[in-house]
Amino acid sequence: MSVVLAVAALPCGLVIGVLLGALGGGGSILAVPALVYLLGQSPHEATAGALIVVAVGAVTGLACHARGGRVRWAAGAVFGLLGTAGSFLGTRWSAALDPTALMAAFAGLMLAVAATLLLQGRRKAREQKEAPGRQGRQEAPGRRERQTSGARRYPARIAVTASAVGLLTGFFGVGGGFVVVPALTLVLGLEMPVAVGTSLLVILINSTTALAIRAGTGALDWPLLAGFAACTAVGSYLGNRLSARLPASALTRSFASLIAVLAVGMAATAIPRL
Repeated sequence: MSVVLAVAALPCGLVIGVLLGALGGGGSILAVPALVYLLGQSPHEATAGALIVVAVGAVTGLACHARGGRVRWAAGAVFGLLGTAGSFLGTRWSAALDPTALMAAFAGLMLAVAATLLLQGRRKAREQKEAPGRQGRQEAPGRRERQTSGARRYPARIAVTASAVGLLTGFFGVGGGFVVVPALTLVLGLEMPVAVGTSLLVILINSTTALAIRAGTGALDWPLLAGFAACTAVGSYLGNRLSARLPASALTRSFASLIAVLAVGMAATAIPRL
């Protein structure tokens, strides 16, 4: 690994880690374009290497959220294990796809993520405006029971969502937190901070499963990935600490705008070569 690549890996890893720790996902989607366009990896190498970066960042963020009691281990483990079949299929399909087509598809994924994050940001902004009117209200009777029984009431929906997340992880080398967090909130009824923490457990399970499937399929630049992942771990810790001090809606909107710009650039590069 050259000195230039080592220096380039530092800020990339830090930014991805900060976003992963602050948002519980989403930041990992920058790993693949960073590895391809800044660090010279092939698309297939990047989607495999990104899984290592995602897993390391998820471990760091998970440890921080666990200390704060924001992880539901049973729900996260079940959700993650249900996605292993999708992860297997996604990994196989990705390996058989033309590299240029893979990057074009990744650009489409990034646009979808940007739209999703913008919608989430608007919803969070509305909730913040409505929060003063809800102060002093007691938690509705049975709310905790509804949260813990979500998995029993919607088993098919959870299985489909978990499989889709696993498919995305295996195919694109991303954590899928942008799908996991709203799924844990809407389907299982978890509060947003708990959903963010629990999503990191799901991301860890999906990424390690996809990485195990890819083992032995090609050579990886381990020194480069180790440095990248180490910076991601540091950034994830910082992002977790900053999440309580930065406006979540503003952070989400800024990140979504960045993803959209990158997606347009990737599409403009890949589509003409199809």
